[in-house]
Amino acid sequence: MKNIKLAIAAVALSALTFGSYAAEQVSSDPLNQQPVGTISVQGGSNLDSVEAQLNAKADAAGAKSFRITSTTGQNKLHGTAVIYQ
Repeated sequence: MKNIKLAIAAVALSALTFGSYAAEQVSSDPLNQQPVGTISVQGGSNLDSVEAQLNAKADAAGAKSFRITSTTGQNKLHGTAVIYQ
């Protein structure tokens, strides 16, 4: 019983930890954050996959948020975004 409680507590805490580092997608320049760069991805099969790739790349860069600025392509999509701190 104690092991189950510890496992549940560990899962809950790790979910909170990962959630606090996730970059948030925004539709305009966020207040109190400065643009720190741009990121780009390619090879997405649809808009959702491009968004997911940009989100992962923003997270890896340590960004607090990102704003998608463009997507292009037909079968293999390309996307760019501005990242903010």
